[in-house]
Amino acid sequence: MASTATAAAAAAPEVALKSGNARPMPAVGMGTASFPLDPEATKGAVLAAIEVGYRHFDTAYMYGTETPLGEAVAEAVRRGLVASREEVFVTSKLWCTQNHPDLVLPSLRETLKNLQMEYVDLYLIHWPVALKPGPISFPAKKEDAVPLDVEGVWRAMEECQRLGLAKAIGVSNFTTKHLDKVLAVATIPPAVNQVELNPLWQQRTLRTYCAEKGIHVAAYSPLGGQNWDGSGNAVLGSEVLAGVAKARGKTVAQVALRWIYEQGVTPIVKSYNKERLKQNLEIFDWELTDEDHQKISKIPQLKIIKGHGLFSQEGEFTSVDPADLNIVEE
Repeated sequence: MASTATAAAAAAPEVALKSGNARPMPAVGMGTASFPLDPEATKGAVLAAIEVGYRHFDTAYMYGTETPLGEAVAEAVRRGLVASREEVFVTSKLWCTQNHPDLVLPSLRETLKNLQMEYVDLYLIHWPVALKPGPISFPAKKEDAVPLDVEGVWRAMEECQRLGLAKAIGVSNFTTKHLDKVLAVATIPPAVNQVELNPLWQQRTLRTYCAEKGIHVAAYSPLGGQNWDGSGNAVLGSEVLAGVAKARGKTVAQVALRWIYEQGVTPIVKSYNKERLKQNLEIFDWELTDEDHQKISKIPQLKIIKGHGLFSQEGEFTSVDPADLNIVEE
């Protein structure tokens, strides 16, 4: 199995990040946000992903999947599926309750303890939102939102990189307005901004801005998988994408992932199904046509994840301007 895994891993291109000291980022990552949490299923799925060739894994303190991800990587090393931890690219994220200057470093140390690793390849601020420190509750109370000390938190993120605990640092769910604030105080610029991005939410303004600033964009929900209310999946149900998929002899998921890759963006795709994991890597030996791109560019845009979705409907924001929590690029 190890030889096929190595072949598949070698087939996935990599992207050199322009900030930090991380190894190049493999061009497709596996996401591990799974609700309800099932640590054994996560561990099994990560091992299956390593077997089919994944070398890039995305977790977060908030997901509760750092421990099973770390266990899976350690087991993969023991089984000879990978030679060492250095062969995998691991991203984790600082949660909103930890989004305070004095909590960044202790939070990363806790993440590393969960992962049983000496460093993460990439550490991200999960949201441009700070909540009062304390246990995670979801949804959060509006009155627990507090002003985000962008400069203080970013300085602490830079310290994480200087100490070698994170090889690169970045952000997630940041708009150009949020990024302006970070870049105004940064000595080390963010290497990555991970945002919701797929053919139905193409993020053209943000992508242009990030390209100009040398910030690599990673895409969560590349297949529109955040419709948790059961209202169907707009990406996988897209007639335009279905037409392109039929013409290319590919799945709709492969078309969506290939489109993201051709935009210079790294998709972070979650599947715990080994066959689909394999299919999601099979996007590098074919291309979309100009006509395909034209069709996809005309798809009506639909944003699923909004900053206010973090909060319960009750209560009031008492110490922050709700506009600051907006993650929809204007």
